[in-house]
Amino acid sequence: MEYMNVLLSIKPKYVNEMITGNKKYEFRKHIFKNREIGKVYIYSSSPVRRIIGLFTLGEIIEDNPLNLWENYKAYSGMRKDEFFNYFNGKEKGFAIEIRDLHLFDVQIEPEMLFSDFVPPQSFCYCNNI
Repeated sequence: MEYMNVLLSIKPKYVNEMITGNKKYEFRKHIFKNREIGKVYIYSSSPVRRIIGLFTLGEIIEDNPLNLWENYKAYSGMRKDEFFNYFNGKEKGFAIEIRDLHLFDVQIEPEMLFSDFVPPQSFCYCNNI
């Protein structure tokens, strides 16, 4: 079986919550169609704009936002208002478990890997990192 790698675009404040261990789940409105994921690379969005590390994909939980909040708020790295503003009007969402977070010693400029790099709105598949 061949695994795909994914590049997730994450705001720097939430990347910091991952680093401190406060954020053990990444929340998404949409999820990968291909669930055979190898590595999840972290693109820290503006103003950082670098690939700063990676993690192993753990469990993917699909549920309504209220249940996601109730079950994972302690590991969300988010305030309640941020969480519900993000999921506003959505009937379902996803919690991606972050396992084995690894930060790179040298952060990667994505343009060094992708000549036509455009930061993904949510995620993109990438097997050339």
